[in-house]
Amino acid sequence: MTGHTAPRMASNEGLIERATALFGDAILESYERVSEVTLVVRRESIVDVIRALRDDPEMRFAQLMELCGVDYPDRPERFDVNYVLLSLAKNRRIRVKVRTDEDAPVPSVVGLFPVAGWFEREAWDMFGILFEGNPDLRRILTDYGFEGHPFRKDFPLTGYVEMRYSEEHKRVIYEPVKLSQDFRAFDFLSPWEGAQYVLPGDEKAVPQAPGAQSPVSPDGKPSTQPVGKPDPTKPMAGGSPANKD
Repeated sequence: MTGHTAPRMASNEGLIERATALFGDAILESYERVSEVTLVVRRESIVDVIRALRDDPEMRFAQLMELCGVDYPDRPERFDVNYVLLSLAKNRRIRVKVRTDEDAPVPSVVGLFPVAGWFEREAWDMFGILFEGNPDLRRILTDYGFEGHPFRKDFPLTGYVEMRYSEEHKRVIYEPVKLSQDFRAFDFLSPWEGAQYVLPGDEKAVPQAPGAQSPVSPDGKPSTQPVGKPDPTKPMAGGSPANKD
């Protein structure tokens, strides 16, 4: 029986120490959790840190796998920007974080990893995080003329506008959100058993057992004949009256 052939992840032993030696006081915090190392670095140092992680022969994090934002609205610097780098040579990952607010831009890493251009556009579109040096910082997921940034925790779940097709204008139009039912009450009763209250219009009906079918006479008025008992004045199947001997 052969052993498992999947590649093993390199140990993270010495990785934090190597990063500390390279970056010095540019690192604000470092830790290892779930076999991944995280470095929290100064915003203005992010380009130098990412470059060193890519080019250092002991690091060799040659691929930028992800760049995304996280919103913590109670903090003065409410946003985290997370960079996830992969080293195919070492088969391990590292996460780099910087913190920023709504006004302070983060230096772009497009010059190091061109794919970051789309990632940074997404972070701008969803969170409103600014990236200094991105040559094409515009929205990428929301529509033209969209206002706000939908991944912020203070963005309303219903949004600010809604769109629909207008027969009058013969095109899609945008309107302020109108919630016709702010609150709805549900009793969760089975419709087959019948509700425990009188629905509008039911006060005119002849009382019936819950769930019973409402009989209707030929003239359209509710019948007084009990459900389940034959009417002796009407013929049964086959044309014979119900009370015929």
